[in-house]
Amino acid sequence: MDRLAEKVARAWPPERVVFPIRDVEIRVSDATHPFFLAERDAIARNWREESAANPALYDGEMLLQSAVDISDAGVFATAHLVSFSTFLLWRKRRPRALGLHLFGLPLLVSSDGAVVAIRMGRHTANPGKVYCAAGSLDAHDIKDGFCDIEANMAREVGEETGLDLSSALAEPMLHALHVDSVVTVLRVYRFAQTADEMLDAIADHMKTETEPEIDGAVAIRDSDPARHAYAAFMPPVLRWFFQRGQA
Repeated sequence: MDRLAEKVARAWPPERVVFPIRDVEIRVSDATHPFFLAERDAIARNWREESAANPALYDGEMLLQSAVDISDAGVFATAHLVSFSTFLLWRKRRPRALGLHLFGLPLLVSSDGAVVAIRMGRHTANPGKVYCAAGSLDAHDIKDGFCDIEANMAREVGEETGLDLSSALAEPMLHALHVDSVVTVLRVYRFAQTADEMLDAIADHMKTETEPEIDGAVAIRDSDPARHAYAAFMPPVLRWFFQRGQA
């Protein structure tokens, strides 16, 4: 870790600890992302390998952050549009000094207290991983030079599950955590439906999709990290949620 990254790491809350934030602001820069500038050739080589191994991958655009500041005031970031292939190599190396990944995570909670999550399809970049419906920020989320993370959450939930976040009761406080150069901004959304009803609705939505991203959904009722093949950010989120109780 270089001196700049070490200084930033010391200033942030500890890894894998969920903490409240007052605000999140993600400014979108027109400049080329520094990781792409530094690794252009390696990105192309890695994409040839990744796409050969999984031809279903699509090299679209998404947002990758070049800088993230976490303080008492909130989370503030600078993002750049990059190719998915750029992100894939960044994800392998995670050079914090050259970039970070920030995304929104809506925690979907049923009326009977379960966290409803999805399991990613085998053809995706996260095969078999279980986490709450979420996805990287992209051009759809940019408005007037800034990212609308709440709109991103609603869009991703709708696309992957068919559930409508506007029908749920959103808790007023945002929270965040960071794990290995990935920053997760989360909000709890409470639905009137039971977990079984939500799972049935997701199953019905999957039937309407020709190529669904997910291969199923699960209801999570405890924080056991071995319960499913969780993405790295999920165990600390579940531990925080179930330890704080349902009030």
